[in-house]
Amino acid sequence: MADIRSIIAIGQSGQLGLEGRLPWEGNQGREYKADVARFFDVTRGHVLIAGPTTIGAVPDWAYRDRTIFEIRSHMDPEEVFAKFPNRIVYVGGGPPVWDVYAPYIQHWDINRLPYDGEADRWFNPQWLTQTK
Repeated sequence: MADIRSIIAIGQSGQLGLEGRLPWEGNQGREYKADVARFFDVTRGHVLIAGPTTIGAVPDWAYRDRTIFEIRSHMDPEEVFAKFPNRIVYVGGGPPVWDVYAPYIQHWDINRLPYDGEADRWFNPQWLTQTK
């Protein structure tokens, strides 16, 4: 079985998204740049699965040093993970993805950013306690 993880950034109040993007997208502050760099460093050499919106935001160069797999709502998580035996799989995306995949995630890597503004998607702490 794959080692299932998630690496995410949230705002000070648990903000995750705003109108289909990260609410702090484009912020050039040091913390934001470091978060993006760390995401690509940590996921290097591993598998990143996510929905089409998240996959669409992955830059072309990132495909060279990680396996990227687009998931869809009709896919069974266990069948998806079976495609990557003995690999570290990072689950990316937003609430619709984590609502389904959270019970399988064995390690959550959460970075709280200094953003404390508007959002329409929020981190759900219940995801941390769901188990399969």
